[in-house]
Amino acid sequence: MQIEILHHVSLTVSDLERSKQFYREVLRLEQIERPPFPFPGAWFAVGERQHVHLIVHDGATFRGMKGIDTRDSHFAARVRSYREAVEYLRSLGYREDGDDLDLKKMKLQPHATAGFPQIYILDPDRHVIEINAEVLD
Repeated sequence: MQIEILHHVSLTVSDLERSKQFYREVLRLEQIERPPFPFPGAWFAVGERQHVHLIVHDGATFRGMKGIDTRDSHFAARVRSYREAVEYLRSLGYREDGDDLDLKKMKLQPHATAGFPQIYILDPDRHVIEINAEVLD
């Protein structure tokens, strides 16, 4: 077996409409058709072949009232420009000096140990999202 590509990431959400708004308006992902599963959810395209699947599930486990923890479970999305991503998030009210529990807090790591610049934010259910670029511009 050889894995060719990561197909999708599934995230449980507590408020589907609020989460759909975040993934459409903040991350600017395109909502795509979803099969008629017997439970609520939404699918979003990431690039040409990957997806983010949102699922409403009564038995879901959430991170609770936690802030950004870069070592906690997260998924990473690559952008072309680190600088443009930071400016865009700032235009939406994200800031580095926000309270740790503020959903508009972002953590910037322009010179990350990983070797590429990183931004961390939270979605409405406090799932950690890493946004990174190939190089610091």
